[in-house]
Amino acid sequence: MARGLELLRCFRTGESMLGNQDFVRRTGLPKATVSRLAGTLVQLGYLRYDDSLGKYALDAGVLALGFAYLSASDVVALARPHMLAFAQTHGVSVSLGKRERLEVIYLESIRNDAGSMLGLGVGSRLSLVSSSMGRAYLAALPGPKRERLLAEFAQAYPEQWKAQEAPMRAAVAEAEQRGYAASFRDWHPAIHACAVPFRPIGEKDIHMLSCSASYGSVDEAVFHETLAPALRALAARLSEGAAR
Repeated sequence: MARGLELLRCFRTGESMLGNQDFVRRTGLPKATVSRLAGTLVQLGYLRYDDSLGKYALDAGVLALGFAYLSASDVVALARPHMLAFAQTHGVSVSLGKRERLEVIYLESIRNDAGSMLGLGVGSRLSLVSSSMGRAYLAALPGPKRERLLAEFAQAYPEQWKAQEAPMRAAVAEAEQRGYAASFRDWHPAIHACAVPFRPIGEKDIHMLSCSASYGSVDEAVFHETLAPALRALAARLSEGAAR
């Protein structure tokens, strides 16, 4: 079961098809094992095989599991109307997420015309080190736990780590002082964003709320002076106290 799930996790945002060699490279599993697992996942309805391309795509079984989780999530149900009001009031896009291994995954996203979200929606994954959500999560962790996670990230993504370590550490240090994290064109050259960590009522895991907009539509000063304080207030309403 664990190995089968590793195959499903290989799909990244924007990727619709993967072949056996992609699975082998990303999981480290033998080709024969990958072929056997992929065949089983096709039979169970979690993967679909395209004979003409010789590649696999996620099938409806994965979607059913994802929506079953979201429909049962009290956090998403509680946060959605508040996120919608925030987006309408401030003219930005608002997202709810949590860490999933070495990435951040969207649980909900309210898009606004002023916040170019690049087609991102529920299930999209963001960088743990360059996104505002990832930095907010890192700032909320105790130092030793954070360093263990970062060491794991550095081993898994050495090139990204080399490029992003310095700006990430500076942003996390600022986030610890301010109570929110920012990513001004770090995650994407067209996007400004800020995020706050919090523990939803009745939940153990840290979640993150972020708001974003295209860099040409909302200045950095607005994020610091208006959006970040408003986002912190929203997180406080959804939690038993900010995760600090």
